[in-house]
Amino acid sequence: MNRRHQRLGLLLLCLAMLTASARAESPDYHLVPHPVAPGVWVLEGANADFSARNGCNIINTGFIDTGDGVLVVNTGPSLLYGEQQRQAIRTVTSAPVRWVFNLNLHPDYFFGNQAYADIGAQALPGTIAGAQREGAAYADNLYRICGAWMQNTVSTPPGVPLTPGTRTMGSHRIDLIRLDGHTDDDLVLVDRTSGVVFAGGIAFRDRIPTTPHANIAHWLASLDRLQKIVADSGARMLIPSHGPALGKADAIAQTRQYLQWLDARMRRAAAEGRDLAEVIAMPVDAPYAQWGGMPAEYVRNVTRFYPRYENAALAP
Repeated sequence: MNRRHQRLGLLLLCLAMLTASARAESPDYHLVPHPVAPGVWVLEGANADFSARNGCNIINTGFIDTGDGVLVVNTGPSLLYGEQQRQAIRTVTSAPVRWVFNLNLHPDYFFGNQAYADIGAQALPGTIAGAQREGAAYADNLYRICGAWMQNTVSTPPGVPLTPGTRTMGSHRIDLIRLDGHTDDDLVLVDRTSGVVFAGGIAFRDRIPTTPHANIAHWLASLDRLQKIVADSGARMLIPSHGPALGKADAIAQTRQYLQWLDARMRRAAAEGRDLAEVIAMPVDAPYAQWGGMPAEYVRNVTRFYPRYENAALAP
């Protein structure tokens, strides 16, 4: 073999090694469908803040094989997630995906919509408007945090408005309920046939709630309503979008208690004349100090809300 052939052989070997390395290192969410009821599965995200370690996958998504096609609930934080979500669905059912619902406007609820361009995603009108308004900023933030996980992802807001009400989808009776407080338009999906509730961002389990679009008073009222909906429907399982999907803790009660604690803390601090930095530095009570999203989410909560409490305390 002459030198030219040797060099060519070495070049081909290097290219093969680089290709194999790239494949080995390509991001993988390792999505595993967990059955929670007949025909209903959940894909569980990390109980953490967005990071490159988790690929910005901090959301619990789900899907229902209705007997007349698959209903997908939320599509995750990236095109890659949406693609791998569709692959995961195919591991447990051969039924085609017929519906895609996004429960609110936050990016991990709809950034996988690209993978469902052949179907089109649906959401409440306020969610559609909010996703259109903020999608580009979301993309900038997620690309900055999660880099390669976001490759080729473009913000793809849902385009079909949903009307709340009861639908028969295959053999499943589905209630679509509009609440608010976590965002201006929060969709809750109650599958009366299976007894599973997809609560979206209204209820968090063992997780500091996210609040960039929140109204605490409205949120507390929606939690009361959600509790009644769950009781009246006879639901046996509530899946929050964040925190352990299958945990034993009462996500409604936990979220209510945290919001009430946060509200009381900020009212008291404002009355005492504390500044924002002091409130952020205050120790966080148990069990909240051990919840997912600490300390970043707590800091964001206080930073968003506390100036309003200060202004109210200073008002004549």
